[in-house]
Amino acid sequence: MPPLDSKDQLDREIARRLARTRLKMPVIGMESEFNVWLDEVEINPEPYWKHPSAFIDQPLLKREKTSLQLPTGGAVYFDRGVIEVVTPVIELAPASTARMVRNLWEQIGFVRDQLTNWGHKTGHTVRLKAYSSHFNISYEIPKSQQNAKRNEKLLALLLAYILPVPMMLVASNRRSTGVGVRPRGSRIEVTVDFTPDPGLMIAAATLVVGIVREVMTWPSYELSLLEKLPIPVVAGVVPGKHTTRKGWLTKDFHYEQSPYTSDINAPIWTTQFGDKRSLRQIGRDVAWFFRKSIRRYSDPFSFRLLFAILDGRAPSMLELVDRPTAYEDVGRLCRWGMVIHELKNYEAEMGLLAPWRQLNPHSIDQFVIERQQEREKQRMEMTNVGAAEPRARTQSLKAARVAKAPESALLEQLQPRPIGPSRRITKAVLSRRRTDRPGKLVPKRPSQYVDRRGISLLGSGNGNGGNGGAVQERRGNGDRRRRNYAVPFPDRRLTRSAYEQVFLKLVSGGRLRVGKDLYTPVGMKGWYHAVFRRESDGAERLLTIDQLLRKMNDWT
Repeated sequence: MPPLDSKDQLDREIARRLARTRLKMPVIGMESEFNVWLDEVEINPEPYWKHPSAFIDQPLLKREKTSLQLPTGGAVYFDRGVIEVVTPVIELAPASTARMVRNLWEQIGFVRDQLTNWGHKTGHTVRLKAYSSHFNISYEIPKSQQNAKRNEKLLALLLAYILPVPMMLVASNRRSTGVGVRPRGSRIEVTVDFTPDPGLMIAAATLVVGIVREVMTWPSYELSLLEKLPIPVVAGVVPGKHTTRKGWLTKDFHYEQSPYTSDINAPIWTTQFGDKRSLRQIGRDVAWFFRKSIRRYSDPFSFRLLFAILDGRAPSMLELVDRPTAYEDVGRLCRWGMVIHELKNYEAEMGLLAPWRQLNPHSIDQFVIERQQEREKQRMEMTNVGAAEPRARTQSLKAARVAKAPESALLEQLQPRPIGPSRRITKAVLSRRRTDRPGKLVPKRPSQYVDRRGISLLGSGNGNGGNGGAVQERRGNGDRRRRNYAVPFPDRRLTRSAYEQVFLKLVSGGRLRVGKDLYTPVGMKGWYHAVFRRESDGAERLLTIDQLLRKMNDWT
């Protein structure tokens, strides 16, 4: 488009083009939210800092409101009491989910380093506590082609039935409470708890992108399809309305008992077909049905890791005693290229969480009791709403209080016990929760899991990296790749996506040549448009990401 001389003209052109522009390639993106703890007191970052530039000491490309474009290609901004980091759009391709997660951790690492530098200058300590992650997958079907059986709202509802069980096995922890799906116009957004291990996060991204993209191609999004296709879901579970935006949220209290604190290997869940299965069996069958689509956007490492978790050959975070400590200090206890210590040595993880007593004084037993109380509250509310008359509502509410759910007996049997101060013992490493009572709440853990860094995740039954015999190393001691086993993802050959390279050019400080003129990037409008200023007269010009992709050789 030609340069625009007035600010009003530019604003009108931006609004017109934002409303109609779609990228030529389907894309994915990701965002994560973090609570901020300043000097070990939780704060709202926006009133305190006003703008991210208050703790970032580098000149950055401006975006909208409190948002800044980071040198790593993504963005950071404040949103509803949290700091949020966002990846740029990344086109769908083989290994695109790994590129997306790597980019997210690069944004996290940059923000963490900037906060550390700010803390050294001001004498404060800043900690990023993980909150949530959002996976965004583009939805290309325009509203004009949607109908009563195939539209974005029905798609989100159908996914809210399919995704929760496999997602909780790969991405969630024992203190997680739900999985959400929201229709967002040109994209579908899946919300889950933050996953502190980069390798597990890639596996979760691989799972959700593969399933969502495949379901999008179906001719109908009606729930009756779940009665015809071999995709098991837990019978009787109906997702509720999302708490913050339009969409659906499947919470732990929508189940008969919380799946997050149950034994994931116990066949106690009835599917819509009437058979009893464990969470692991349900999650594996769902993922296996979508395996071709999952493989299409995955990489070999993450694909093997995903099915190793679902098959029971690698641990799920739901099998840990509690939420990983890395959740409490993201960017320090977990970064790209690291593996959280609970998964490095699963059998010894009981003795590796000494800092937990200082970071979180509440035991997992207390959390289970609190979630059971929420279940009883929701059950009474639903009973009250279902009654037709006020008197009937009162009677039904009293009846609900008397007829408690069987699992509510936990409230009478268990009482939360505070965790006392840790004792200094040098002779032996003690369990991290010796003062707790996890016996009835923590599922029995199977014996040795595989180490996903050093051996194959595919069970062969002959001892060569599977679980059918002795565990052997994939390579000899003298192999040059031996040192890389501690890296959760082998990223040496992971290239940058085409759109990712465009964003890196925008924040590189270079100038773009268009004809005889030179233009400098001065801002971003959403994720699809960049604003440039012509050096000769200061006129501004708006270019799409697809236009910039064709001009990658014109930067100076």
